[in-house]
Amino acid sequence: MLETILNLPVEKQIFYAVLAFSWTVYLWEAYLSYRQRRTYRSTTHVPQELGKIMDSETFEKSRLYQLDKSNFSFWSGLYSETEGTLILLLGGIPFLWDIAGSLAARFGFTPEHEITQSLVFLTLATLFSALTGLPWSLYNTFVIEEKHGFNQQTLGFFFKDAVKKFVVTQCILLPVTSLLLYIIKIGGDYFFIYAWLFTLAVSLVLVTIYADYIAPLFDKFTPLPEGELKTAIEDMAKSISFPLTKIYVVEGSKRSSHSNAYFYGFFKNKRIVLFDTLLEDYSPLNKAGESQPEETESDETVSESKTKPKVGKNKKQGCNNQEILAVLGHELGHWKLGHTVKNIVISQMNSFLCFSLFAVLIGRKELFVAFGFTNTQPTLIGLMIIFQFIFSPYNELLSFCLTVLSRRFEFQADAFARSMGKASQLYSALIKLNKDNLGFPVADWLFSMWHYSHPPLLERLRALGSVKQD
Repeated sequence: MLETILNLPVEKQIFYAVLAFSWTVYLWEAYLSYRQRRTYRSTTHVPQELGKIMDSETFEKSRLYQLDKSNFSFWSGLYSETEGTLILLLGGIPFLWDIAGSLAARFGFTPEHEITQSLVFLTLATLFSALTGLPWSLYNTFVIEEKHGFNQQTLGFFFKDAVKKFVVTQCILLPVTSLLLYIIKIGGDYFFIYAWLFTLAVSLVLVTIYADYIAPLFDKFTPLPEGELKTAIEDMAKSISFPLTKIYVVEGSKRSSHSNAYFYGFFKNKRIVLFDTLLEDYSPLNKAGESQPEETESDETVSESKTKPKVGKNKKQGCNNQEILAVLGHELGHWKLGHTVKNIVISQMNSFLCFSLFAVLIGRKELFVAFGFTNTQPTLIGLMIIFQFIFSPYNELLSFCLTVLSRRFEFQADAFARSMGKASQLYSALIKLNKDNLGFPVADWLFSMWHYSHPPLLERLRALGSVKQD
């Protein structure tokens, strides 16, 4: 069989190698997910080590939630892999390119207007992806997330949001792509340097404007009100010379009860964004249950988020002020320790390497023939083939290395928060956030090693030490 494959034309070898690697990766991922599902099914009781961290009710809820998510991921992944294979086998990419050419011709654009045809192709491809992914997204949001109490969206909000995302994506994607293709066309022998510099500039601009101009199109951002929490955050930022200019609260509770926090900005213009679901005193999900009778609970056993509080229970979601400061101490640790800059440098080194290799490979006709382009070699198609298919083994290896590095950074950021005297508060915050988001604290070692960009809960708590909540 190997001899038969080696006797095939080189373009056929390329095509089948791409397919084989794609399915190899899929089967590897499916095997890892199977191992993790086995862990979900077999670990039905709270392990002794977790006895003081998670109650049986929350443990069971998180187990069932993660099991449902894993089963959904299996079927959606199988569909995605099958769809991608059929597109390649049936010549879907050249077929869509020809349709794009026909549509462009109706408006007077000839095949010489390659950039115009490329933009039409890109619009059709993203529309196809959005439509085929819509049923899966609906099921995930209105069946799985709804079943486990996280979804806060209505159908109307969901579709309005989806249309808005598609339009905003096109408004950014099409101009950026057209300029990139133009740079590659006129850049001469050193086009890969100009292309890299252009993508670097675009990424920096998008990071800068995202939270100020793009994210508010989807969620409401309001300044954190004056008070104890804001003053404490500003004092903590000042203590490590973090150039904080603004603190926002984002109304994440409109779409989900999951919580998050992040900072953004360059140089001396940093902003912090807190999800309202992270803030115990601001979360609308807590206010929704205020009329319900409260159960007496200790801080150590604050239970999981309840998006629709039951009668007789009023379990608060989110963290108190001291725990929020500990979480932000962790996030600011990423900045102070240079993790953000290191990630940018790694990303740009990778980008430059990929564009350099693209410059070497773009002239190879057999790459285009392998995917059905026998008479033309469109630049956009070349980018797709090389970056998505030819680089896929390298991308998988890089992704794993970055996952390992990310876990190392997380431990370092936790250690930084501990050095600020926030170990006890971070300890309790991690437990609360794990409960609020129904994170399952037991993981298969191989699945965890390959997938987890953040260390499992128990590993982080052990690294923080056996601290007690105040």
